Amino acid sequence: MKKVKLHNPFKPKVIDEKKLREHLALERTKLANERTLLAYIRASLYLLVGGIALLKIEDYPEVHGLGYVSLCVCVIFIVIGIWRYIALERKLKNLLLPDDSSQEYAEEKKEL
Repeated sequence: MKKVKLHNPFKPKVIDEKKLREHLALERTKLANERTLLAYIRASLYLLVGGIALLKIEDYPEVHGLGYVSLCVCVIFIVIGIWRYIALERKLKNLLLPDDSSQEYAEEKKEL
């Protein structure tokens, strides 16, 4: 198995390439999850601003209903975004927890 040396001036260590790839893939997934949450928040804010703007129009009272719908959808978007973020974070946390630490320790000892 090919080993990769990470250059960290404070704590140099050698990491298995497979573990490094796994770690980087999980980090990319976490960042994508955060970007998705921010997209839900951005869409929610757009709907909030649009709904308030529609409610402020006094010349056309028939669009007030659309403003209220926009405000309700805004709340639904933010709830769905937060729910999805938390659900994926829990799944990722379960992936990071080792099944059996003694088994990993034994495998690492064999490789050395």
